[in-house]
Parts: sequence; C-alpha cells; structure tokens
Amino acid sequence: MIALLLALGSSLAYGSADFLGGLGARKAHVLLTVIIVAPASLAVELLLWPVLGASFSTTTLGWGTASGVASTAAFALLYRTLAIGPMNVLSPVTALVSAALPVGVGLAQGEHLAVAGLAGLPLALVAVVLVSAGHGTGSVRPSRRALLLALGAGAAIALQLIFLHQAPSDSGVAPLIVGRAVSSAVTLAVAGAMWRRLGSERPAYAMSAAAGVLDAAANLMFLLAARSGDLTVVAVIVALYPAGTILLARAVLAERIHRSQLVGLGTAAVAVGLLALT
Repeated sequence: MIALLLALGSSLAYGSADFLGGLGARKAHVLLTVIIVAPASLAVELLLWPVLGASFSTTTLGWGTASGVASTAAFALLYRTLAIGPMNVLSPVTALVSAALPVGVGLAQGEHLAVAGLAGLPLALVAVVLVSAGHGTGSVRPSRRALLLALGAGAAIALQLIFLHQAPSDSGVAPLIVGRAVSSAVTLAVAGAMWRRLGSERPAYAMSAAAGVLDAAANLMFLLAARSGDLTVVAVIVALYPAGTILLARAVLAERIHRSQLVGLGTAAVAVGLLALT
C-alpha cells in the first residue's frame, strides 16, 4: 500500500511538472527551460541528502549517470513535445511507452503479481490507452514529428526509471543526485554550445523552477516506491501521470477533454484499486 501511494504521488508530481515545463517551453527555447528545471531539481535533491542519506558506490555512480543521460533526453524531448502540442494527446502517448518498457523489465526479472494485480495491471495499461485516444482539441491532430518526439520521450523516461531502479537499495538519494548532476552538466554544456541559436526570448523562470521542484519530488517518490514494491506495478501507476497534465491543461488552457479520456480516468481509478489489493 505504501508503494502504491508513493507511486500515485509520483504520478501527480510528474504530471504537474510536465505541464509547467511544457508551458514554459512555449515561451522560450526548450533548452532555456531545461537549464532551469534540471538544476532546480538537483538543488532539492541536495537538500534531501542530510535527511535521507546517500552512498556513492561505483555501482550507484554508474546507474545514476545512466539515469542522468536518459533524463536529459527525456527533458528535452518531452518539453519539446508538449510545446508543440496538443498536450492532452501527446502526453498520454509518451506515458504508454514509458509504462511498457519498465513493466517488461520487471516481468523479465521475475516479479509476480497476485490475482488482483494480474487484472489491475492490464487494466491500467488500457486506461493509459483510453486517455491517449481522445483528440482533446477538436480537429487538431498531432503531426508525425510530434508523435515521433512523444515516442522518443517515452523511451527516455522509461530508461531513466529502469536505471534508477537498478541502483542499490541502500544508496539513499545518491542515484538522484548523480543523475541530476549529470543531466544539469550535459544540458548546460549543450545550451552553451547552442547559445546563439536559442533566441532572445526570456524563459519562464518561476514556472520552470517549479517544474524542477516537482520533478525532484516525483523522482524521489518513484525511487522509494520502487524500493518498497514491484517495478511492474509502480511503473504503470506512475505512467498515469498524464491525468494531471490533462486536468491542468483543461483548467488553465481550456483544452477539451474527450469522452474516451474521461472513461480512461475512471478505468485508471478501478485499476489502482485492484493493484492496491496486491
């Protein structure tokens, strides 16, 4: 139950962070947003170090670095995807891909589910599909380029979660710190090399920093959930994060929620209930 609650919290935090990051990327080049988001996330994780501890073994450094590289790609691809829009179509597509890969890894590593979990897991994946089925902005459909970006973002998110899960369970927040330090360094280096091509628009500083804080909270809750539960269950619950993005897009941007997306949200609630019984 604790793992499930942490996964739900992580899902809500990811969804909110993605909404703010995608919205910020509409105001300036995506890299200008990411160079604020990543360091803000790192700052929060460094503050958590004295509280939760950290052990920087060679294995932890390796998996943390790998997660940081994947996170850098995820940031850039996802925020660019959401900037192109529509958010309430592309975000669920990304989530579906980000769920499938960790679930496959968890099953391959020998994780087993109870009867309720065997029903809840596919139902949760169906919920993600239903949420992604609605074209919430009416006649507006995503371009092929936007869909490819969404698929790439989903794969990068999945790899980040898988790499974090592989880090030693007694490493504290070290994998998060290493990952965010790497992603911050890579992002700043790329932004520095491309500085003249980033445009003169001012990034949304407060919005981007808030996205970074929420991202740090989401990463922490995922890590704790994965350590206390099965990756198969935790990953699919976290993959429901588009619900938060969609609801915020509806409230702030007046993007329409399609009927199938509403059914998907209801299906997700049932799936979470079943998974809670495992």
